[in-house]
Amino acid sequence: MALCGDRFAKVDCGMSEPRKPDERVLEVLRASSAFGGLDERVLRDLGEFLELQFVPGGNIVYCEGDQATTMFFLVSGRLRVSRRDKNGALQLYNEIRPGESVGETGLILQQPRSADITALRDSTVAMLSRADFERVLTLHPLALNRVFAQAIYNQLRHSSQVVERRHAQIFVVIPVAPGADSHAAATGLTSAFARIGRAHHVAPAAGQADPDITCAWPGRDRYDELEEQFDFLIYEADGSGSSWTRRAFRQADQVIFVADAHASTQVGDLEQRLSEEPGFAMKRKHLVLLHPAQTAEPAGPARWREGREFERVYPVRQQNRSDYTRLARFLTGTAVGVVLGGGGARGFAHLGVLRALEQSGIVVDLIGGNSMGALIGAQYACGVPLDEIRERTMRFALGGERPTIPVISIVSGRRVERDLQKMFGDRQVDGLWRPFFAAACNLSRACTTVQDSGPLWRAVLASNSPVGLFPPVVYKGDLLVDGAILENVPVGAMRVRLGTPLEKRRGNGTIIAIDVDVQDYMGVDPSLTRLSAWRTIQGYFRPGMPASPGIGDILYRAGHIGGLNQRGRTIAQSDHYLEPPVAAFPLMAYRHAAEIAEVGYRYAMKQIGQWDKQVARG
Repeated sequence: MALCGDRFAKVDCGMSEPRKPDERVLEVLRASSAFGGLDERVLRDLGEFLELQFVPGGNIVYCEGDQATTMFFLVSGRLRVSRRDKNGALQLYNEIRPGESVGETGLILQQPRSADITALRDSTVAMLSRADFERVLTLHPLALNRVFAQAIYNQLRHSSQVVERRHAQIFVVIPVAPGADSHAAATGLTSAFARIGRAHHVAPAAGQADPDITCAWPGRDRYDELEEQFDFLIYEADGSGSSWTRRAFRQADQVIFVADAHASTQVGDLEQRLSEEPGFAMKRKHLVLLHPAQTAEPAGPARWREGREFERVYPVRQQNRSDYTRLARFLTGTAVGVVLGGGGARGFAHLGVLRALEQSGIVVDLIGGNSMGALIGAQYACGVPLDEIRERTMRFALGGERPTIPVISIVSGRRVERDLQKMFGDRQVDGLWRPFFAAACNLSRACTTVQDSGPLWRAVLASNSPVGLFPPVVYKGDLLVDGAILENVPVGAMRVRLGTPLEKRRGNGTIIAIDVDVQDYMGVDPSLTRLSAWRTIQGYFRPGMPASPGIGDILYRAGHIGGLNQRGRTIAQSDHYLEPPVAAFPLMAYRHAAEIAEVGYRYAMKQIGQWDKQVARG
């Protein structure tokens, strides 16, 4: 058969003749949403023409551009769809799981393959050649034509089959260098997975003692059975290039490297050898940086990323349950990201929403924000209690600012910069246990710049520098201001960070967006032909006089116009969009912080009560 590279072991050597269908194949056909509705006789006749083949992990099943002469059903293992862009960069797409069929469209329409398909694990596929497809079609033309036509329709609509069979997600934990406590990471992760499903830890001793790992053709071995018995399998590598380590690596969907946070970042021998294994680029790869249990602040991950491609780097404290459960949620795509928008004093409603989430058992795994949302979110990511955040933020907001010669801005911004440096000290954005980012508008490049590294105070300052009112923050030669000009609630940045960066698909996890920017009408008496400074000043002292906007109102509105215009997009990209009713509070009502927070809390508790139970709870 025309498989790319022709590197496959045939389980049944019979060719082009009907054979007794394998029970595993029949099980896959019966569970298939497309083929499961066929009569048993049709399924058995189809199964007689399917040829089982073994694909070692890392090997290519199909190559993009090859002529399609076969289709297949995945019986066991896991496959990855990928392509190379015009610059040769690897683009990862969806995974193919047991029970799914691949290649119907190309086989029937005789089209070239549209992508590469690579075995993530040692896999078994049931192949159907074009000649055998035509033969079985003559036996049951009506039933099979209908099924294949539906399969093609589903593929053209980019919909995937929902397979009822459940198979474990498999992870392998590998020490970057000798001395890294991969056993502690494997056991901690197993305990975290056990709180959300059936988890099983396979230690090196058990794997090395199992004769099944040496089989050239694993058939249906003990590990296939484990995959059906559990939701999560955690293989622990032994730190060497043993047969067990190599098999565990091949079988894993995701690779978790483990290192001591303060160790050398040099690429170790095992890491180097595994990087040369077939299919290494197709694996989702993570790094866990282990810290002593009582560590106050994690070591920065930047130095570990040089020369490596990790999806994420996770700081983890030894024996810390919350760190491991957060890691487990990221690995399984169930993490919760909260996005806090700007809105002056109305932003205190964020504190009420965060309190409601905590009381409802919804743990925030990743937090980001803009303007007041960035200020509150940064403190929350640092572990500051909610009541303390309220008091600190209120003192900060009431600190005032000196006017300056209006050449660059109306106020100097020096007091704000000084107080933010005092509030956050030397902390770095990527040096927090709970990930955080702040959004800002990049005036130089006309885009949103997401700050997820560097000094925490500077990231918050840039996000809290309204254009015209405060001077822009200089960052690598660019000018950054409050992000509300383009996007006041940076949901897009959160969606990217919750998703799989290398995979070209919508992100995973749950996004909760909190918007406190009231979209009210800003206008004046229709009889006016121009705005008057004197009339605006009179309005401050004469209750009931028609309002006329001042420079602060105009600058605020201009600085938030993009965010207001993007509100529909924000709602569409969020899983849960919250808009606390804070319109009654003026933008500068900082002394009403507790009252505003209480409004946010009551509103959020009511909304959370209407959510389904799919939002991950700690």
